[in-house]
Amino acid sequence: MLKHKLVLWTEEYLYRPSLFQRFITFLLLPLAIIWCVCARIRRAVIKPVDYHIPIISVGNLTVGGSGKTPLCIAIAKKFKKPAIVSRGYGRFSKGLVVVSRFGEILCDVKTSGDEAMLYAQELQNALIIVSEDRAQGIKKAKELGAQMIILDDGFGKVNIKKFDILIFPNISPANTFCIPSGAYRESIFNYKKADLVLKEGIDFTREVMILNKTENMILVTAIANPSRLDKFLPLTTAKRIFPDHYMFQESELREILEQSGAKSILTTTKDAVKMEHFDLPLSILKLDISLRSYVIKKIEEYILS
Repeated sequence: MLKHKLVLWTEEYLYRPSLFQRFITFLLLPLAIIWCVCARIRRAVIKPVDYHIPIISVGNLTVGGSGKTPLCIAIAKKFKKPAIVSRGYGRFSKGLVVVSRFGEILCDVKTSGDEAMLYAQELQNALIIVSEDRAQGIKKAKELGAQMIILDDGFGKVNIKKFDILIFPNISPANTFCIPSGAYRESIFNYKKADLVLKEGIDFTREVMILNKTENMILVTAIANPSRLDKFLPLTTAKRIFPDHYMFQESELREILEQSGAKSILTTTKDAVKMEHFDLPLSILKLDISLRSYVIKKIEEYILS
């Protein structure tokens, strides 16, 4: 319960701060300035390494969710033998793990983390690798036959030569300060450093459907910035929010279901990979992204250059 309250407080602090929280942001402003300056120096000093394979980075300037996972999936589906290399947030393993090899899933969700397992299930044409060391992951992907690489959350990896895509958030933070005064990882002006900045409704569209919908559902999710799901929910949907990448237990979900009186647990596809083996009724928020043709064309031009 304490973690649940902390998650909600942090989301409010970053995106919808109260008067007291705004006061805290100004107290922390000197640290935010130091953070931004260090990030700028890092970009100026570190030279990117060319790994001689097309690398597409999908990221965002803000902390929290912005739709990177479905965008990575949408891009990967357009190309032959892609590899997705991610850090593997929330996993119980360390080091480099090959999660799937062109449709063959090689580990469980605790080893891979939720995002990587979702990639593995959705992409039969791809290699999925998790590694804290992205350079090591890139080398392994090349060794296993990848023809192009997608870096999940790779904008900050300035040591890697790549094509940078940033997603402009639907829900913008209330202030434009850097961490810890705001939600920005780097200066907001760094949108100019991206090769592509994508905005929902302009450069791509989302289609959301609820699979196995019931009359009475309770939303259970462990994604960052979960308020972005609100516009897709039935008005009467109750919610239980967990920390990002939380690994659910069947017993706690069964208790939530019984206490709420709901007929099913409504959850995202990313959360569902951690629940699918539980004997519980699940309703799934299935999200698909459709990219404009000119976005794919720009990526193709980079790959062929």
